[in-house]
Amino acid sequence: MRNLIAKLALAAAVLGGGISAAAAETANIWVRADGSNFMPRIVDAYNKAHTNQIKLDIIPNAEIIPKYGAAAAGGTAPDALSLDLIYTPSFAAAGQLEDITDWAKSLPYFSSLSPAHVKTGTYKDHIYGLPFSADASVLIWNKKLFKQAGLDPEKGPTNWAEIAADAEKVNALGGNVKGFYFSGNCGGCNIFTFTPLIWASGGDILSEDGSKATLDSPQLRGAIDLYRSMVKKDLVPAGAQTDTGANFFAAFAAGNIGISPSGAFAIGALNTQYPDVDYGVTFLPGKDSGWSSFAGGDNFVVTKGTTKLAVVKEFLDFAYSLEGQTILAKYGSLPVRGDIAKEALKDLDPRYQIAAEAMAKGRTPYSVVFNDLINSANGPWTQMINEVFFGDDVDGAIANAQETMQSIIDQAPQK
Repeated sequence: MRNLIAKLALAAAVLGGGISAAAAETANIWVRADGSNFMPRIVDAYNKAHTNQIKLDIIPNAEIIPKYGAAAAGGTAPDALSLDLIYTPSFAAAGQLEDITDWAKSLPYFSSLSPAHVKTGTYKDHIYGLPFSADASVLIWNKKLFKQAGLDPEKGPTNWAEIAADAEKVNALGGNVKGFYFSGNCGGCNIFTFTPLIWASGGDILSEDGSKATLDSPQLRGAIDLYRSMVKKDLVPAGAQTDTGANFFAAFAAGNIGISPSGAFAIGALNTQYPDVDYGVTFLPGKDSGWSSFAGGDNFVVTKGTTKLAVVKEFLDFAYSLEGQTILAKYGSLPVRGDIAKEALKDLDPRYQIAAEAMAKGRTPYSVVFNDLINSANGPWTQMINEVFFGDDVDGAIANAQETMQSIIDQAPQK
């Protein structure tokens, strides 16, 4: 009789979904606050459609890197993380990420994933991170101010000379109108928007594998001259010199800046928060022709030793589906699958298509010490850009940054 009761109870559990519920697993994922608009939505969509579940934690931008490092070292890290792609090599080198090479290469759309993300997700020929969210650097211009200045409001600058000339004409409108804006004391802002000018002209600041600093080049000096000339002509607001990024987007959104390098995120922000600003989006150009972009965003990484790898894979498969890519696109991330990007963006502002094209061909510097080189407020890149844009000793600033960057690189583990 006891056996019969047990069998009946088992049958009832199966019919009622008890076995599925018992077998369901929950994986914990972290995301930085920059992803707080799209990440909860895609997690919610996944959770509604799957037995396995995702528990999401949103971590402040400034805290997520040290917090994850400490958690990984202490054995309390989440199962996976949406990580700023530039930090992937650092955590891979520290042995804190799961090697997902075989899984990554088995994906039927692997070759369509953002190349820049995959590159930064690779360490010593093994893949530790795959693309998750994306942004791209672009050039935006104020159509109303262009029209008032006698410029074609539908045509953005296509080379450096046009940037300078258009900015000067807008600046001539006077009052509180200025021709150009950039955050002059922000290393991260300028790696995102200034470096593409160099790339598009055939130069670079680091070697392909990140083992050599290559700052002293005609392309870098030319791009510096472009910015310095606009500063000297008073085309740039004085506040740009001390701006550490607080006004990176806000200055243009105020409606009195003619041209500004920015990111794809500006499209959604302008459309929803500043609908009265009529603006255009184009690529960041080279000196004479061509264009380039910084491919930003996050890589999806898996903590080494997690027992929830199957759930994590299932979630990422969903994120890579057309449904997932469309959700990401709708709420602030460019698609990371090039083969379905247009379809994922088809119902959104057509200016996103320009940003998506920029991202697909974008670049990301590779370094296991990216933060020390570029993002640190006391690092060589941040120190150099402020000095060369606003100071008097360009040669000295470049030479010092080159020497310091190379010293930092030489003391770090290499690719």
